[in-house]
Amino acid sequence: MAHIQWYPGHMAKAKKEVQSQLNAVDIVLEIRDARIPMASKNPMLDEIIKNKRHMIVLNKKDLADPVQTKAWVEALSNENTQAIAIDSKKLSDMKIFRQALKDFTQDIQDKWQKKGLLHKSIRIMVIGIPNVGKSTFINQFTKHKKAQVGNKPGVTKGQQWIKIDKDFELLDTPGILWPKFDDQEVGDKLALTGGIKDTHYYKDDIALFGLELMLHYYPDAIAKNYPIAAEEVTPPYPELLMKLTKNMGLLEDYDRAADRIIRDFREGKLGRMTLDRIEELSLYTDDDAKTNATVTKDK
Repeated sequence: MAHIQWYPGHMAKAKKEVQSQLNAVDIVLEIRDARIPMASKNPMLDEIIKNKRHMIVLNKKDLADPVQTKAWVEALSNENTQAIAIDSKKLSDMKIFRQALKDFTQDIQDKWQKKGLLHKSIRIMVIGIPNVGKSTFINQFTKHKKAQVGNKPGVTKGQQWIKIDKDFELLDTPGILWPKFDDQEVGDKLALTGGIKDTHYYKDDIALFGLELMLHYYPDAIAKNYPIAAEEVTPPYPELLMKLTKNMGLLEDYDRAADRIIRDFREGKLGRMTLDRIEELSLYTDDDAKTNATVTKDK
């Protein structure tokens, strides 16, 4: 399998811009993909935000294994960080998120009120790697508002504050932190879930990776969704892909079969699946599990 190399530029610039904005915000909202709670974490995040109040939004929960998602929410939450799982396309989930955000920041409002600051809004920065649903989340949260609400210290040109309501303001900035990874499996997981452009990898490699993970964690999914008998769903995976291609009526068009498998996974047609497994947190120290872990499957 070819090693995915994807190192977009401007990481230093993005890091500097975000750090310059931290003093102007009260809380950082980090959007991750619920199917890959660790692989979709930006590796620079802890270094950048340090002890800033932090909320992790596991988006696309409708595509993830609900049992795994519930456990990840608990594992990622601590004294200074709260995790919540949502489908940002659902208004009901956004209402739940908004209430959770209000509860999580209530102590800040209480402190302001004691100082006589009665009309301050919680200032929020949203960050996230590509294709975790950041744009959808922002559109739903702001209800597509685009009005600039005034200058804030530390905000560079081209950025603006969006007044959501009396409780919250959102820093709307084009600066998005991009993932830089050295672990091959992290790259494969990002490719399978759509976090990397399709032109940066071979589809048959990622389809094989997906088949291996499905057989490992969700062994019934392949035979249930494709024209193949359960007893034929076995390694080696290149031969399995060949069987599936033939049974799909695609002759030897392995790229087309691989594309279908990848799209079916991304769209949830194969079922709700989580690739980063909560049971594998034991592979890491407590600190790594909470902050810097990259979850890997059993070999």
